[in-house]
Amino acid sequence: MPERRLAVITGASAGIGTTFARKLAARGYDLLLIARREDRLRSLAGELSDAHHVKADVLVADLADSAGMERAASTIQGAANLELLVNNAGFGLHGLFFQTDVAGQAEMHRLHVEATMRLTHAALVNLVPRGTGGLINVASVAGFAQAPGSITYNSTKAWMISFTEGVAIELASKSSAVRVQALCPGFTLSEFHDVIHMDRSTIAKSLWMTADFVVGESLRAFDRGKLIVVPGWRYKLIVAGMRIIPRGLMRHLTQSVLRRSREGKV
Repeated sequence: MPERRLAVITGASAGIGTTFARKLAARGYDLLLIARREDRLRSLAGELSDAHHVKADVLVADLADSAGMERAASTIQGAANLELLVNNAGFGLHGLFFQTDVAGQAEMHRLHVEATMRLTHAALVNLVPRGTGGLINVASVAGFAQAPGSITYNSTKAWMISFTEGVAIELASKSSAVRVQALCPGFTLSEFHDVIHMDRSTIAKSLWMTADFVVGESLRAFDRGKLIVVPGWRYKLIVAGMRIIPRGLMRHLTQSVLRRSREGKV
């Protein structure tokens, strides 16, 4: 029997990563689940193996650590049946940049930028010669603008969008069949906002999406070969506005909204 296609998912222990794992297992992919929390990974692997009769392996690794990053990259590059990489691992921090611990800011750069770059390279070295498969880099709507209190997060997500677009241009120049996507969700119901102690009630209910919806939109768009994916019509409108509003005006609007929020007027 030929090997089934393999999907590698980072940050697979919760939220969007877990949902990718469930949906890809349902599509018949074997899985390699990567994250730091071994208990969650093994529980998920067992669940999906039993439910969908696929092979689900785990790799416990901290991708912000050089050794963990290289271990994951080596495994991805050497997987003969690799078909899809989902670079989903990430986290946020809340607070003004100059008032936060710089170690956390540096860790975010290592995870969102360096690990994304390293694992993307490993996947492409594997996939491009075979002319198959692709990768999804989970960025964010936040990557299209800046906001006080999350400038490193926004900046690294902007890099992910630009990087993915650059990879797509290079692949097209070589007429490669390998596909890439930058997934840019807005507010998504997951543990992400609990970790940064964000009060969800400050965000309009209409702006919250489920991970199931976000991942479904991503995979349907990936099947069609779409590069930049913004789930939800509201966020599509928001991003369209961000792209056409002059950057100086956008900074002024952001500062005004923040000031009014602190005054309790919005």
